[in-house]
Amino acid sequence: MNATKQLLSGVRVADFSRVLAGPYATAMLADQGAEVFKIEMPGHGDDSRHLGPFTDTGSTYFTSLNRGKRSIEADLKDTEQHAQLLDFIRTCDVVVENFRPGVAAKLGLSFEDIKAVKPDIVYASISGFGQTGAQAKRPAYDTVIQALSGLMSSTGFPDGSPTRVGESIADVSAGVFAAFGVSSALFHRQTTGEGSHIDIPMLDVMLAMQPTNTAIHAAGSTPNRVGNRHPISAPFDTYAAADGLVVIAVANDKLFGVLSATLGKPGLVLDSRFATDSDRSDNDDALRAEIEEFTTGHTVAELCAIFDAAGVPNSPVLNFAEAVNGPITDGRGLTTTDARTCHTHLRHPLLVDGVRPTSALPVPHLGEHNDELSAERTDAPRSAEPTKE
Repeated sequence: MNATKQLLSGVRVADFSRVLAGPYATAMLADQGAEVFKIEMPGHGDDSRHLGPFTDTGSTYFTSLNRGKRSIEADLKDTEQHAQLLDFIRTCDVVVENFRPGVAAKLGLSFEDIKAVKPDIVYASISGFGQTGAQAKRPAYDTVIQALSGLMSSTGFPDGSPTRVGESIADVSAGVFAAFGVSSALFHRQTTGEGSHIDIPMLDVMLAMQPTNTAIHAAGSTPNRVGNRHPISAPFDTYAAADGLVVIAVANDKLFGVLSATLGKPGLVLDSRFATDSDRSDNDDALRAEIEEFTTGHTVAELCAIFDAAGVPNSPVLNFAEAVNGPITDGRGLTTTDARTCHTHLRHPLLVDGVRPTSALPVPHLGEHNDELSAERTDAPRSAEPTKE
C-alpha cells in the first residue's frame, strides 16, 4: 500500500478553538499533515476534556476531536504570555478561533492584531452569525442554528414536532467549511503571498447545506416535514417489511421500471399516477400501498438480497455500531485506536491516492507542549513567497 501523503505537511496551525466546530476543522487539518497547536486554558483546557462519555483514560468526545494535535496552556489575558503567543504565531501559517465576535479583539488576538505581526496569516473565524451584522454577537449552539436555519422545521414526520437532526450537524458542517476555507486560502497565499480572513458563520453554512429545500423555496413553496420520504422524489423512503423497515431509493423512470418488475408489478409503469417522478411523488400514498403489498411479505434481509440482485438501491436501517462495525465498512480502515487513551475514533473520510490520511500523534495531555511557547525562536518567521510570473 502507498504511504500516506501529507498534503498539508509544513503547515503550522495555532488553534484557539474550543468544543466542536473549530476542533473538528483542525483535526481534519492535522490528519492531512498540518502541525496543530491547541492553545488551552491553564489548568482546565478545552471544555470538551470534561464532556462525556468517559473511560478511565478520559473523554472519548475530546479524543475524537483532538487527535494528532499538540497542547499548549496559555493565559490569554496575561501580558507576558500574550507576547509569547504573538512570537509563536509568527512561526505559524494559520490561526483558527471560534470566540464570539469581538472577544478575539479584546484579547489582542483579532485578525488585524495577528496580521500586524504575521502579514500573510490565514485566519479562520467560526461563529454563529458571522463577524458583522446585527446578530453577530448573539450566542449560538448547534440546536439554535438548526432551528433558525429552517432545517428543524423540515425534519420529522408531518404529524409530529420539528426535530433536531441526530448529530450536531451545524457545528460539524461549519468545521468542514472552515477546513475548506483554510485550504483554499493557503493555496491563494502560495500563489500571491497574501493572507486571508475566512469568516465561517454557522447559520450561513447550515442554509447552504440545504439545496433541496432551497429548490423548493425557489419554486414558491415552503419545505415541510415529510418523514423519511424524499420531498421531491418517489419511491424514496422507508417501507414496512415483515420484521422492520427497508429503504428503497428510486429517482428516475428507468429504475422505477426495474423496481416494478422486481415487485412483480410491471404494469405500474403504465399507470398514469406513476408515469414520472413528479407523478409518483404526488401519488406517494398510493405508490406506498403497492410497494408494501410486496415488502411486508418478506424480511428486511430478504428484501435487501432481492433488491441487490435487481440493482435497486436499498438498505436496512442500521444503528451506529452496525454501520461502523458491519460488513459494509469492513476492510475500509475507517477507524483507528489512539495509542495513549486506547479510544477508537473515526479516521479522515477522504482517501489520498488510495490511502486514508491520519496523524500518528497521540491525543495530547493538557499543556504537554508548553515548551513550544517559551522556546527561543532561532528560526526566521515563515512567509510564503508569491509565485513568480
